Amino acid sequence: FQMASLISIDHFHCPWGRCMGSDCGPGGSQSRAVWCAHVDGWTTNCFRVCDWHKDLYDWRLGAWNECVPVSARTFGAPRPFTCSGGEEGIQTREVGCILKSDGSPAEDAICEYFEPKPRLEQACLIPCPQDCVVSEYSPWTSCSKTCGTGLRNRVRSVLVPPLFGGAVCPNLTEFQSCKPGPCTGPEGMYSLRVGAWSPCILPQTRTARQAKRRKGKGQGLRERAGAKDPETRELIQKKRTRNRLNRQESPFWDIQVGYQTRNVTCIHRNGSAVGRKDLPLTVQSCVLPKDCQVTDWAEWGPCSKTCVDPESPRGNRTRSRQVLQFPVGEGAECPLLEESESCEPQGDGVPPCATYTWRTTEWSDCRVDLLLSQQDRRRSNLTGLCGGGLQTRELYCVQANADLLPAAINSFKTKSGLCEGPIPNRSQLCQIPCPTDCEVSPWGAWGPCTFENCEDQAGKKGFKLRKRQITNEPTGGPGNCPHLVEAVPCDEPSCYDWQLVSLDRCIPDEEKPCGPGTQLAQVQCVNSNGEEVDRNLCSSSPPPEPVPCEVPCARDCVLSDWTPWSTCSQTCSSKTIEGKQMRTRSILAYNAGEGGALCPNSSALQEVRNCNEHACTVYHWQTGPWGPCTEDPSSSSLNTSTTVRAGSDGQGPCSMGMQTRKVICVRVNVGQVPPKKCPDGPRPSTVRPCQLPCKKDCIVTPFSNWTLCPVTCDTAGNAVKRKQSRKRLIIQLPSNGGQECPEVLEEERDCEVPKVCPGFRWKTHKWRKCQLVPWFLRQDSPGAQETCGLGLQTRAVSCRQLDGTQADISECLKFAKAMPAITQRCQLPCQDDCQLTNWSKFSSCTADCVGVRTRKRALIGRSKKKDKCKNTQMYPLSETQYCPCDKYNAQPVGNWSDCILPEGGRVESILGMKVQGDIKECGQGYRYQAMVCYDQDNRLVETSRCNSHGYIEEACIIPCPSDCKLSEWSNWSRCSKSCGSGVKVRSKWLREKPYNGGRPCPKLDHINQVYEVVPCQSDCNQYVWVAEPWSVWKVSNVDLKENCGKGVQTRKVRCMLNTIDGPSEAVEDYLCDPEEMPLGARESRLPCPEDCVLNDWGPWSRCSLVRAEPRSESSAVQLSVNMNLFCFPSDWSTCQLSPNAVCGSGIKTRMLDCVRSDGKSVDIKFCEELNLEKKWQMNISCVVECPVNCQLSEWSAWSECSQTCGLEGKMWRRRSVVQPSQGDGRPCPSQMEQWKPCPVRPCYRWQYSSWSECRVESVVCGHGMRYRNLSCFVSDGSSDGEGSLVDEELCSSLELAVDGDKQIRLKEACTLPCPGTKTVPQWSDWSSCVSICVKGAGVDFGSVQVRSRAVLAQEPENLQLCPDQAWESQPCTGGECYEYKWFSSAHPNSTRPLIWCQRSDGLNVTGGCPPVNPPMDNSSCDPPCLMPKSFCSEAGICMCDEGFTEVLSPTGQLDQCTPIPVLEIPTAGDKKGDVKTSRAINPTLPSTIQPGRTGRTWYLQPYGPDGKLKMWVYGVAAGAFVLLIFIVSMIYLACSKIQQSTPLKFTN
Repeated sequence: FQMASLISIDHFHCPWGRCMGSDCGPGGSQSRAVWCAHVDGWTTNCFRVCDWHKDLYDWRLGAWNECVPVSARTFGAPRPFTCSGGEEGIQTREVGCILKSDGSPAEDAICEYFEPKPRLEQACLIPCPQDCVVSEYSPWTSCSKTCGTGLRNRVRSVLVPPLFGGAVCPNLTEFQSCKPGPCTGPEGMYSLRVGAWSPCILPQTRTARQAKRRKGKGQGLRERAGAKDPETRELIQKKRTRNRLNRQESPFWDIQVGYQTRNVTCIHRNGSAVGRKDLPLTVQSCVLPKDCQVTDWAEWGPCSKTCVDPESPRGNRTRSRQVLQFPVGEGAECPLLEESESCEPQGDGVPPCATYTWRTTEWSDCRVDLLLSQQDRRRSNLTGLCGGGLQTRELYCVQANADLLPAAINSFKTKSGLCEGPIPNRSQLCQIPCPTDCEVSPWGAWGPCTFENCEDQAGKKGFKLRKRQITNEPTGGPGNCPHLVEAVPCDEPSCYDWQLVSLDRCIPDEEKPCGPGTQLAQVQCVNSNGEEVDRNLCSSSPPPEPVPCEVPCARDCVLSDWTPWSTCSQTCSSKTIEGKQMRTRSILAYNAGEGGALCPNSSALQEVRNCNEHACTVYHWQTGPWGPCTEDPSSSSLNTSTTVRAGSDGQGPCSMGMQTRKVICVRVNVGQVPPKKCPDGPRPSTVRPCQLPCKKDCIVTPFSNWTLCPVTCDTAGNAVKRKQSRKRLIIQLPSNGGQECPEVLEEERDCEVPKVCPGFRWKTHKWRKCQLVPWFLRQDSPGAQETCGLGLQTRAVSCRQLDGTQADISECLKFAKAMPAITQRCQLPCQDDCQLTNWSKFSSCTADCVGVRTRKRALIGRSKKKDKCKNTQMYPLSETQYCPCDKYNAQPVGNWSDCILPEGGRVESILGMKVQGDIKECGQGYRYQAMVCYDQDNRLVETSRCNSHGYIEEACIIPCPSDCKLSEWSNWSRCSKSCGSGVKVRSKWLREKPYNGGRPCPKLDHINQVYEVVPCQSDCNQYVWVAEPWSVWKVSNVDLKENCGKGVQTRKVRCMLNTIDGPSEAVEDYLCDPEEMPLGARESRLPCPEDCVLNDWGPWSRCSLVRAEPRSESSAVQLSVNMNLFCFPSDWSTCQLSPNAVCGSGIKTRMLDCVRSDGKSVDIKFCEELNLEKKWQMNISCVVECPVNCQLSEWSAWSECSQTCGLEGKMWRRRSVVQPSQGDGRPCPSQMEQWKPCPVRPCYRWQYSSWSECRVESVVCGHGMRYRNLSCFVSDGSSDGEGSLVDEELCSSLELAVDGDKQIRLKEACTLPCPGTKTVPQWSDWSSCVSICVKGAGVDFGSVQVRSRAVLAQEPENLQLCPDQAWESQPCTGGECYEYKWFSSAHPNSTRPLIWCQRSDGLNVTGGCPPVNPPMDNSSCDPPCLMPKSFCSEAGICMCDEGFTEVLSPTGQLDQCTPIPVLEIPTAGDKKGDVKTSRAINPTLPSTIQPGRTGRTWYLQPYGPDGKLKMWVYGVAAGAFVLLIFIVSMIYLACSKIQQSTPLKFTN
């Protein structure tokens, strides 16, 4: 048991708790619970973290590890994965907490206290494997042998290297054996090897050569005094040539003709050299190479920037150097002759740069018509408009310190962005004050007949006057109101008269209790205006006499008092009409039997009298309009015009003038009468003073600088005459009689035409004589005694102006095309050579397309007699060719353009001030479609060949916007209240909705109406009840004796319109207050004799008002009948404008209503008496937003064509929003830019042909040259258009460059390997930059370019000696992202395979396409498949074409292909002779890949390339077995069923 006690016991514990301690750092303690008591201790030391530890500890982040596929980390069998763009992966890294000072690790808990632990893994993307992509094969080379068995090959280059584990590159070379024919003799054993040409050197000097043979020189000359040896003759000729060369017209090149040599050896197949005599040329003429030599750089030129401004862009300065020696031969090309750098002007005297600022014209007059809708323009009179309007101005960019000199004559198009800062507004809202119309009250009653002038009462002429007052003061004062006084002539005028106030009680005469008596009249003295005056003024006329009356006695008939006289029925009298007044009285009590005074008959109860007896001849003064304000001639010397200070608006008063008007006397309904007919008193004045506005003169800018005169030349080299112009702008228009603007705002003049049209061209001089290799170098070669063979000739080149005068050669270097060649190879014919004349010109054509033309040449001299020269196949003497075919056809191309309105749609007013918004934006326009012209070979040519200007035009319509249309305003409704304040309403309703971007409608209600509501005030006394006199009493219980007792009286009561002259016409009863309606009938007791008789009650007296405290928002008073009187305002009206205004400032009104506490409106005068109405504002100003239409700038000029040539070029023009729409204005259209196609122009380009094979003259191997041509091609500019070959003249205007490369290389050295030698092939050119990406997925792994080196061999035996093929890549930038797709051909007879892989730029490639149904490839078999009818499969195995089966060698390699029987399955329409096969067809592809085939040919090949049975054989066997079992089972079931059936079933 003691041993057992030493064994540690298993225990379980909880996690450590929080670190506790008194200090930070080590020394704290943490505890945990432990389940077993045999463990020592319950606590452990720990690290307590404090805040200041944050600066000591931090996380250390390791580098991310390699990206591991997610599938590699999942358990189970890997699922099949198709990579598209990249495979998802995971990267991990190590993260730990460290002490910053020494990097020692620490516990993670310390860092976790301050910051969470960073993530340990992240998602990543593993690029998909990128297979090697190679180009198409080049054409087959010629056979390496002229006899026997040789090789020919074709090569391809690597376009994209294999990356990320992609498939390696296939073979870049394909070989094919060839047998041109059997060799005769040992020819096939030997080859000629040609070495490279040596560098060009000058021959030895003559003295050096002559030193060797100086001894025998004299004897030789004496013996042959008459003849010179060939060397001497040649030396003389060379001296002459050199002298002529020294006289060249330009010192820029020094051409020296030298010579170069090469080695030519005969090589055995094993590589050993063999001697031979008839070797090719080993020496030739050459131009001694001279490198380009230039002078040192000249001094820097002046800086193009001539002023100081750090904000503006820097200038440029240039320097140049001159050519001392042009490159000759293979000499180095010239470096750049000019360079430039940015600069700032230096020095103290440099002026500051001109600054430019926006300058505007003054605002135009405020115009309301610009805001009118279409409907308003059509129906309204455009004069007298007022309210809100729009005013515009023009905007210019001008030089701030050049006195308004225009720098850019257009707004918004700042010249090179000269003007900066915010662009000022070109339009703004303005206000034309609306004139207030004069409003007058109704006419008052006619006054008494009075003197015209009470101060001068001479004569008896008088007038009755009636007057009216101005209720609304008009704009411009009361002079604009109609006449306020009308007069009628009358007789017996008086200025003062007695006016009856009341009558006293009737007092019987002689102090009797009853009977006749009199009433005293209470009167006052009034003047003609009805105003009370001193009684003494009426002393001239007696006061009214007492009025007779009668107090009825007992038993008399009792009558009421007379009613007041009614209003006069007419305002004047004539022969046919006269005015009448009436008054009535009624019987109050009948007489009592006998003795009492009898009641009068009914006619005595009514009285009528004439009134307004004056004639209907009414006169008044009529005023005309005030004339213009003119200078007062009486004060012209005092009121001299003062100038307005600069910067003021020019509208202030400058002097006082006067206005006059015409005043005439008018008789109503007649016309003008003499002035004496009208009273002088109220005559209006004819003259009034006025303020003269200041004169404003026209202000124009100075003329701008003359426009430039670009010199252009026609095809003949003559300068084209042009004009230049300058203009000035109106800044301020004249007004108020100021100085008028000048008529000439633009001037034009002819440009000065230079005598010589600027331009330079190269002039080539005659080719000099052909120079041969010196005789002493070629004396051992055949034909050396003759001066003949291959040589070199030179010519001079000079620079000319277009008119032919001499120019400096540097000008041609800058402005002319490439310099012509100054050397060329030449051939001097030998005696045995055939010499021919040059070809003649072609004969003229008789007919295009079908005719022919010929040219001829002839043999010269001895060549005519040589048989070999007469061989017309070798030396044809005539050539025939078809005549050029000038047939062209035009056809449309591309889409139709936008609909474009004709130019010049803007309307302009006088003096060039543009009227904003008058641009024609709709109507008939034209849309365009480009025309393309092709020749008979379907090549693009200029459209002029098809007699076309490049477009088809078609009329089109831009629909005009139609604004919202509403009806006219309805009439105002009647005021909603007959007493007090109410509202009246009028409305418009929708007639037509807007369309095509017209003005929107205002906010309408649910029934498509818009309302205007205004308060109205109804006079509580305008409608009054008028009661006729009571009828005679009808007594119900008749006492015949007494004629008294209970009875009934009736009368007619009508509601009538009340006027100043009293009630005038009857109206509907509901307009009068029903509470105040008098009774129409009454019951009462008719007094009997001896009874007291009372007359009718008089009207109620005024109600006494007692002031009370106001409550809430209204004012109130207490009525004596326990009612309160409230005064409060109505609601505000809608914003009211003048009738001639569209928008702008208006007014909202409201009215006071005087209401009793029972809700009944009473006359406002009750509130006015108690000053209750003074608390509220009755009018406030308001604004109706102006409907400003969207204002657009003019269309910009058409842009440059997006492409200089081709079918897809477009031109654009744009416009911008100058003023956004406001309110209900017309919104901005969505179309802010328009396009139209450019005229189609052919795209010409220089293009290389493919390199030729390496040519080593007539021999087999060695150093040679390969060549290519530079040709002119035309295309339509599309990416897939390869182009067609055309005449080089069409590219003559282009710079001589291919794809931007100006270094034209048409030949280069090359090497053909000889038998028995190793070949080091050359690297291909670097491929174009390709992006490793997934098109459309946004995945990019960088760009790369690659070059490759293929294997070449001349002999089959040398294949093993060749180095391996190789490729190398380098990163690049800006690579194109391509995608690869399988393509199939619909033409089985095509030379191209029926299925191929193509890159998205149209290049056919191998590799890159997805591995689905890949085409067969002939490039990756090792050894290559050289057996007839064989090809290389995708698996890299040699297989046989369809129709042949493989015969394998014992090693498993293909030995030969033998035909196999064909099983042909015809289909409908099949023809025996229509069986087509192609080895490139994948048998597993569906038949839809091969369109156009009417039958299928199946080839049964049971064995695969490995000699085993193919899978389909097993499938067929299994299917046949299943079919056999099925047939046996069916037979068995049928037989067993027959046995079980009863015989009865089969009896009939």
